[in-house]
Amino acid sequence: MRDGGQLGKFAAVLGVLVAALPGAVPAKAIEMSAAVAQLYTSVSIYPPSANSMTVCYGFVCRRREILDFTAADRKALTQIMAAGRASAAAERAAVQKVVVWFDRRMGPILGTSKRVAKADFRYFDDKHNYDCWDTTRNTTSLLLVLREWGLLKHHAIGDPHYRGNTLVLQTPHNTAVLVERATKVEWVVDLWPRGYLQPPDVMTVQQWVKED
Repeated sequence: MRDGGQLGKFAAVLGVLVAALPGAVPAKAIEMSAAVAQLYTSVSIYPPSANSMTVCYGFVCRRREILDFTAADRKALTQIMAAGRASAAAERAAVQKVVVWFDRRMGPILGTSKRVAKADFRYFDDKHNYDCWDTTRNTTSLLLVLREWGLLKHHAIGDPHYRGNTLVLQTPHNTAVLVERATKVEWVVDLWPRGYLQPPDVMTVQQWVKED
């Protein structure tokens, strides 16, 4: 019995240590659709929690960094989102500012302060850039965290959307999506076409699929 008690204590301590490791399985799983979950399983990373998220860069998440949200981070994001409580349009504008905040927060850490718009494998500087898979994952993670903190009033998290028509030379591309609760209209939040600290594109999916 003594050995069993000691083993139990050891297991409890080990559990605490594992939970404290960067990238450890979140204590509380965030609800998400199968399509959103696939963003994470496809590159073998954990989904975000209320406390942290994996930031992907380097094209298709070949490089990654854990962002542990501080009290100051949460205060800043709460203040930004407070300006969007009045309407769905105001909330989308606030989300744009949140994505710019994220860009500024991670730029000096990752080196993505040097990133350019529309970077992909044809641009030979992966260590300073996001491709559209990276921006889709990062933006979706950020939106999930906002939802977990109760900061999204007018929108739900939608499934990522894809476009690409080689017949009209449209570049394959994908994006994070918000769904307006009242109208069910889908809105993209697309950072990839914009350079460092520029607001992401926010438009309806219907319009976005026609863009170059």
